[in-house]
Amino acid sequence: MSARTSTGSLATTWLAPLIAILIAAIVGDILILSFGQAPRDVFRLLVEGTWQNAYGMGQVLYKATTLTFTGLSVALGLRAGLFNIGAEGQLAAGGFAAAMAGLLLPAGTPALLAVPFCIVAAGLGGGVVGAVPGALKARFGASEVIVTIMLNFIVLAFLNWIVATKLHVGESLHTPAINAGALPRLADVAPAFHGSAANATILIAIATAAAVGWYLFRTRAGYDLRAVGLQPDAAENGGVSVGRVHFRAMMLAGALAGIGGVNYVLGYKQYYEEGFAAGSGFLGIAVALVGRNHPLGVPLAALLFATISQGGLAVNAIVPKQMVEVLTAVVIIAVAATVPEVQRLVGSARRRLAA
Repeated sequence: MSARTSTGSLATTWLAPLIAILIAAIVGDILILSFGQAPRDVFRLLVEGTWQNAYGMGQVLYKATTLTFTGLSVALGLRAGLFNIGAEGQLAAGGFAAAMAGLLLPAGTPALLAVPFCIVAAGLGGGVVGAVPGALKARFGASEVIVTIMLNFIVLAFLNWIVATKLHVGESLHTPAINAGALPRLADVAPAFHGSAANATILIAIATAAAVGWYLFRTRAGYDLRAVGLQPDAAENGGVSVGRVHFRAMMLAGALAGIGGVNYVLGYKQYYEEGFAAGSGFLGIAVALVGRNHPLGVPLAALLFATISQGGLAVNAIVPKQMVEVLTAVVIIAVAATVPEVQRLVGSARRRLAA
C-alpha cells in the first residue's frame, strides 16, 4: 500500500467524527440562540468549567477513564462483528468483584499485591458476565444484543439484592469500605486537583488501550477476531472457528468493562455502591463509535464525551443541561451512520429479516 493511499484511508476514517463534531457545534449554536444566549459565552463557560481549572480537568479525566474502558469493551465487540450492549452490567460486576477482593484482603496488604489482585478480580467479574452472551452466541446463535440488554437488568438487580440484604452499611446501599487495594488520587501528587475524583486508574486505562491495540494488530488471535468481524464466512473457510472467536471476544469485552469498575471502587469511593455504573455502559457505545473502534481513538473520544458531560454542569446556570444530551445524541447519530461495523451489523440484520 502506498503512503498516499494509507494517508487517504486515515483521513477518510477520521473525517466522519470531525464532521459529526462540527454538526453538533452548529446544532448547539442554534439551541443556545433559541434560549436567548450567546454561543460564545456558553462555550466559554464550558471550557472554563473543564479544561481551565484543575478541579474541572480532574473530573473530566475521571469520567473519561471509565468511558475508556466501556468504549474499549464495545469497540472490541464491534471489531468481531458483535454489538455489546451489556457494558453497564459488566462494569458493575467488575466493580463489585473488585470490592469483594478488597474486603477479603487483610488490612495492611501491600499495594503491590492488593491492587493487581483487585484488578484481576474486576476483570474476572466482567469477563464472566461477558462470557454468557458469548457462549450463547457461539453455541446457539443467540443475538448478543438481546442477551446483553437482558443481562444488564439481571446483573444489576442481583448485585443490588446482595448489597441490600447482605452487605449494606446502615441505610445506604453500598458495601463496607475495602481493606486494601485503594488507588491514589491525582490530588495526592498535584494538590491543585483537590476535590476531584481523578485517580491512578487513568494510567491503567492508558495501558489497557495499548494492550488492546497490541492484541488486535500484533497477534494471531487479534487477526482472527478482525477477520471474523469483516467476513465471518470467509474466515471460517480459512480455518477460523467463528464460534470460538465470538465467545473469546465477548469474554474479553466483558473483562475490559469490568476493569473499568476499579475507577470508582478502588480509586474514588473505596466501596461498591448501587448505581455507580449508571449510563457509563451505554455512553461507551458512543465512545466506541466516535473513536472508530480503534484503541487510540477510544480514549480521545472518551475525553470528548467526558468534557461535554462535565461542561454541561458548568453551563447549566444559563442553558438547560438537556442541551448537552442533545449534542451528544447528534454526535452519535452522525457518526454511527458511517461506521463500517455498524453498517455490516445493520445489513446482516436486514438479510436475516428478509430471509
